[in-house]
Amino acid sequence: MTYTMGAILFAFALTLMAGLSTGIGGAIAFFAKKTNTRLLSIALGFSAGVMVYISFVEILMKSIDTLSEELGNMGDWIGVGSFFAGIVFIALIDKLVPEYENPHEMRKVEEMGKKTPVKETGDNNKRLLRMGLFSAGAIGLHNLPEGLATFIAALQDPELGIAITVAIAIHNIPEGIAVSIPIFYATGSRKKALVYSMLSGFAEPIGALIGFFFIYLIFGLNNTVMGVVFAIVAGIMIYISFDELLPAAEEYGEHHYSILGLIAGMAVMAFSLLML
Repeated sequence: MTYTMGAILFAFALTLMAGLSTGIGGAIAFFAKKTNTRLLSIALGFSAGVMVYISFVEILMKSIDTLSEELGNMGDWIGVGSFFAGIVFIALIDKLVPEYENPHEMRKVEEMGKKTPVKETGDNNKRLLRMGLFSAGAIGLHNLPEGLATFIAALQDPELGIAITVAIAIHNIPEGIAVSIPIFYATGSRKKALVYSMLSGFAEPIGALIGFFFIYLIFGLNNTVMGVVFAIVAGIMIYISFDELLPAAEEYGEHHYSILGLIAGMAVMAFSLLML
């Protein structure tokens, strides 16, 4: 299986766009005076709906079909096993990040306005800066497999890649807010907060390239390998949806808004796939 340079560059561009959307969260913290929690809750639910529907209906099924064609009945077992291997893989990465530096702790723009940035105590300054930098690093670690998932999906199917890019981009917005707020408090600079939130998103395109070339150099890019990788991608996206997106959607807003967004995301993807 070979891919043109144009296809690889297109997939990389989508992955870069998804990763740098952490900067949107930083920009919200930079410009906005108030967090629109209802909109963010619906958007995060929508993102989860897109990824859940794509993963189960399109990506996993396509993976199993490909593996069945190549390996017969054993392909079904390998596809399902690879799906759960993807879930275990990203769960282990999630476990590596200590809970007290969890990058998915929800933050609001209003926190910037409750008090002036801390400058009186150097120790508090350092602690807040450390928190912001560790959040950026933790988010970067989480974004590595997300970047690979976006890249591989875009490489296999550009239309799916665009949908996943939008979903991952929405998911990255609150992460950008989580990075920018403690850095703002520590430094007093909204610009530094914005820059660090954007830098945390660079892990996605980096993860995409590292993962792709590792797969290419070690295993090659035949149908069996890509079928396994596609199932792993589905598992990664399902874990992100249920462990990160839906809890974040409910924490930012009301339960019904997050579920409304979830159903809307599934419906949009269902009709999109039918029309394609």
